[in-house]
Amino acid sequence: MAAYIAKRLLAAIPVLFGLTIIVFLIMAMIPGDPATAILGSYATPENVERLNKQLGLDKTLVEQYFIWIGNLLQGDLGRSYTLNRPVLDEVLERFSATLILAGTSLVLCSIFGLLAGIVSAVRQYGWADKVITLLVLIGISTPSFWLGLLLILVFAVNLRLFPASGMYAIYGGGDLMDLIHHLTLPALTLSVVATGVIARLTRTAMLEVLRQDYIRTARAKGVSERKVIYKHAFKSALVSVVPVIGIQAGFVIGGAVYIETVFQWPGIGTMLVTAISTRDLLLVQGGVLVVAAAYVLFNLFADVMQTLLDPRLR
Repeated sequence: MAAYIAKRLLAAIPVLFGLTIIVFLIMAMIPGDPATAILGSYATPENVERLNKQLGLDKTLVEQYFIWIGNLLQGDLGRSYTLNRPVLDEVLERFSATLILAGTSLVLCSIFGLLAGIVSAVRQYGWADKVITLLVLIGISTPSFWLGLLLILVFAVNLRLFPASGMYAIYGGGDLMDLIHHLTLPALTLSVVATGVIARLTRTAMLEVLRQDYIRTARAKGVSERKVIYKHAFKSALVSVVPVIGIQAGFVIGGAVYIETVFQWPGIGTMLVTAISTRDLLLVQGGVLVVAAAYVLFNLFADVMQTLLDPRLR
């Protein structure tokens, strides 16, 4: 297993290297002059030239990339010129808030998706299967940002059960219950689509397993239905579902960008929106790179878990 993990980590290195190239080129292709956007009304030709030299923007793209990647390998993502602080410090601080939101959403969508898929498969063509299928299709088809605005309107504005924005209360609060209170609406919004995807694929995997001969044999031997479903069928189906959960983890982190904007959650998504509007290139590059690296690591973790569940993959 250690050799397998090491092999997967080595395979992730060229992926991360390719991501650095893509991130850098995308930011370089954004129209407009960053120095002019930063200086605003002070953007005289002399000031623009001076700032371009300070930021290294007067060099060629190849030179800029190798300077950036060289600093990156030393753990230096540069310095944000709008916040006047190291990019790495800002990104890690914001990413911790994003991980709270994305992690909670991933737990919710995994639990609800697996349970819905199991019930739907066991009660195939029954009323429970039809209701779950309908709800799943509605969830997958509903835009997350629209659902977030709808939940704010209903539960924050009309019913006043949950706050509409932020991570903690402005005055007072700051404890775990305050965090959960603010986390409920954005976490539910972010988990809806992933829940539907996991539920559909769990249903498919469970139906395939339930038709296997060893399941019929277990039932013929008098094994209880609960034990057949949860100990035999679900364990086998989980091998096919775990990679999907890993992929959905990446989508949840990516989806947090606009969900954080809707709920004003102080995570990396809100940071990226602000950094893009102010043309803070180093901050955008650092934020996107960290999100992309997290996506790769989540998929690596899912591959390892799948291998642990199914020794045949080794």
